[in-house]
Amino acid sequence: MNPRVAEQSTEQLRGYLQRGNPGAGMPSFADVPAEELASLVRYLRRINADTILVPVAEPGSGPRIVWGPPQPGDWLTYNGNDSGNRYSPLEQIRASNVASLKLKWVFPISYFGLETTPLAASGVLYVTGPNQVFALDAGTGNPLWHYSRPASAGMVGDARLGTNRGVAILRDKVYFVTDNARLLALDRGTGKLVWDVPLAPEMPAGEHHTYGGTMAPLIVDDMVIAGVAGADEGIRGFVAAFNSDTGALVWRRWTVPRRGEPGIETWQGKEPITGGGSTWLTGSYDPSSDTLYWATGNPWPDGDDRDRPGDNLYTDSVLALNARTGELKWHYQFTPHDLKDRDATEPNVLIDSVYKGKPAKLLLHADRNGFFYVLDRTNGKLLLAKPFLRRVDWAKGVGTDGRPVVADSRGCPSDAANWDSTAFSPVTGLYYFMALEECVGKPTGYPDQTGQRFLRAINIESGDIVWEVPQRGPARAKTWSGVLATAGGLVFYGQPNGGFAAVDQRTGKALWQFPTNVRMKASPMTFTAGGKQYIAVAAGPNILCFGL
Repeated sequence: MNPRVAEQSTEQLRGYLQRGNPGAGMPSFADVPAEELASLVRYLRRINADTILVPVAEPGSGPRIVWGPPQPGDWLTYNGNDSGNRYSPLEQIRASNVASLKLKWVFPISYFGLETTPLAASGVLYVTGPNQVFALDAGTGNPLWHYSRPASAGMVGDARLGTNRGVAILRDKVYFVTDNARLLALDRGTGKLVWDVPLAPEMPAGEHHTYGGTMAPLIVDDMVIAGVAGADEGIRGFVAAFNSDTGALVWRRWTVPRRGEPGIETWQGKEPITGGGSTWLTGSYDPSSDTLYWATGNPWPDGDDRDRPGDNLYTDSVLALNARTGELKWHYQFTPHDLKDRDATEPNVLIDSVYKGKPAKLLLHADRNGFFYVLDRTNGKLLLAKPFLRRVDWAKGVGTDGRPVVADSRGCPSDAANWDSTAFSPVTGLYYFMALEECVGKPTGYPDQTGQRFLRAINIESGDIVWEVPQRGPARAKTWSGVLATAGGLVFYGQPNGGFAAVDQRTGKALWQFPTNVRMKASPMTFTAGGKQYIAVAAGPNILCFGL
């Protein structure tokens, strides 16, 4: 049977709520203020609640399978939730039993270094390879369907390699970005193509942009939001939102201005037609304020600034956008006038917490420039900026105005953090991530130019390192494997030497390790199937699934 789902617009759902359904015991929401009703509608759309609230029977149509609402053990978006915080409330796998964790199944994909994060819903895992999507039985790893298309000609960078980090799902569709920056909608039950649209608009005559696609899209209400790769080769970056049903463009936010646009005064040379600002990392979303937070990459040319004096907005920044319109609410630039490829395409983790004695809405970010940041996400105000490496000498610090006090723009570090996932535990109050202690390409760099990686836990109020786990293995190998924190008191992560491990959240004590013996470039996730919790991660060319 081809699973289908009830198609209901936001306006239909709003009308249904206002009318109510007395027969089902559902009250009318007619007297609810418009803003509160709009917020409720956004929440219900996000959890697919319309698929169980709205009748779907049609005369003569026969039975139809309806995708149900999310379950507590589902993993529905790239980071498991809209906040970008790869922290799971699942706790069946705990510090007391993680030593018994065993490999349950393996699914191979013909690709040397997968970066995909599986999504889990209704007993199905959705994973990706180069221009490929697979639906797998979550309990066994057996394939249910497979979509693929050939590699595109003329690609560059990671897109040329076939890198892809995952899909998005909403009701009856799976959304996927191809290597040549096209957004596809696939039928969730069969994998058949529903629609196919380009992310980028048609460029004016004489302009050439090397747009690529490597990211997992993000669902916000009835929109699919995605960005593009290619700033290392010359593009004008953007984030764009598309209608989830039709693929029609809803809005587009460019990350590099043209003449006459706000921010162009920070490009004091040639017009930055291909000024960079990639948007290839999945953003974060705050439904309470309907705000989207998106990271941007380096300016172009990377190390040659002769034609780009100035701060070069909005590269190396986080953009706070109105999710309905793409309008810029505020921005924060981590590295103005970047000369060392210090993309800010690292996770922006959104948390609500008591910070220094006061309730606060925060954004946490460990940047490639070596500083850990805490921002007030309501307005972009800097609350904390502190180095998380032992040596950060490109800047003396970050001033009260939020700008770095630059000492040597080409100084250390080289690549302090990267795109891989990070996590914050509301139980410990610690922020977990992988850090790289290294400085390459400068005579005054580290004596050991090979560097070393560390799993680190940071106190978000002070920025102090509470504990760290030194990693064995080649630091420069492309082994950026992120972290997963769980309510079971664990942090899972990939090791540079090819191991997959779990440590205690409070202390960093090693509790479990599995030798994958391959290069790990992906971030782990967790889900439940049949009432049991599992941990899944891509390692080399394989999807690995572990359970008790």
